Amino acid sequence: MFLLVSCKQKTNSGTAPVLGTAEEIRPVADSVKILKKAEEALEFCKKKNFSTDFCLLIDMGLHSGVKRFFVWDFKKNKVAGKYLVGHGCGNDPWSKDGSKNRPQFSNVDGSHLSSLGKYKIQERGYSDWGIHVKYLMHGLEGTNSNALKRSIVFHSWNLMSDEEVFPKGSPEGWGCPTVSNNAMKEIDPMLQKSGKPVLMWIYN
Repeated sequence: MFLLVSCKQKTNSGTAPVLGTAEEIRPVADSVKILKKAEEALEFCKKKNFSTDFCLLIDMGLHSGVKRFFVWDFKKNKVAGKYLVGHGCGNDPWSKDGSKNRPQFSNVDGSHLSSLGKYKIQERGYSDWGIHVKYLMHGLEGTNSNALKRSIVFHSWNLMSDEEVFPKGSPEGWGCPTVSNNAMKEIDPMLQKSGKPVLMWIYN
């Protein structure tokens, strides 16, 4: 194992509602988009002999202050859990939310950006972050093939919130998908019990 180094509308009395800016309009996850991704994910998992119990879907097209990490239950065909997840800061300050609604992506080492694509989540190890648990992320596409070399892993982070923080964003690290400690305490047992590799799919 290698060591992780990462990483409303306002109403005035007696007047008409004042519309907020685009950033103040809380985005909502697209259930149709999630279902479509889940259906594609299931076919992939069957073909690659991955777990067909559940998968992890991350919609980076959503603002980082809303829940965009979804545990999809293949058996019940629905979202079984949803959480906040952080992305890479790139050239923005580490641990801030400079790119909360405009993340960039890269597969280049040293870019401090997250990578899109499908990952195999399998080996569990010790992390210096959060609840001290991490999972290695094997990039399965050209957009994320350097994940292992870049020390991009799935882990929790004390700075991550359990609840949505919009219009603020989640803290940004060096490219790892980070969740709250309580989120990892829910997801970790599922990963440990899985007899097969689990698919994590990061998309926008």
